[in-house]
Amino acid sequence: MNDAVVMQQKQVLEQALSTNPKTQAALRKLIRRVIKEARKETIRNIRFKNGDPRHSAQSVRTSVYKKILGANINIYNSRKAHGATTYEPPRTLIPGQRGGNRRPRGGRTKQIMNYGPLDRGFILRMVNSGTKGRYAGYGRNGRTQSDYDAFILRNGGRGWRDKVEPRNFFRGASEPTLVRAADNLANLIDTELENILNKKR
Repeated sequence: MNDAVVMQQKQVLEQALSTNPKTQAALRKLIRRVIKEARKETIRNIRFKNGDPRHSAQSVRTSVYKKILGANINIYNSRKAHGATTYEPPRTLIPGQRGGNRRPRGGRTKQIMNYGPLDRGFILRMVNSGTKGRYAGYGRNGRTQSDYDAFILRNGGRGWRDKVEPRNFFRGASEPTLVRAADNLANLIDTELENILNKKR
């Protein structure tokens, strides 16, 4: 066996290992490619009975790891804001008709309504994990427990906003896409390594 050929093949294989910085960069590029497609498919899989008029599903995020080769799909908050939305919920009352909420919107309500699609991950988390029951008007602006008790007594228990039951939808929407992404990544890596080997022959 020709020693020179053996040494050449050894160097080719070493360069193909994931510990090689150039190969790591190539693999991360492939990972970003498949996780981006997986995100799109996950968004398509998210379906709510009342639709998604504010496009909250667009807040699904991806992360590509720096220290290890891998990635994930998540519904965590983004580290940066992406701008406000001008969306207004449709009004069902005709002019002059009684009913509806005649109280002006508070600052917190306006803030939440202005969150754009990419910043509404907290909505997906609430729907996915559920929330505790609550009364309107309690829990913000420095209100205390005594304020809360007085509110309940004054309103006879009115203002109850109930709770959101957990839907656990995100796992079902994302897991199948990640399985397919892993298969696609394996095929892409095989092709990439074959290209590296062919270039070095």
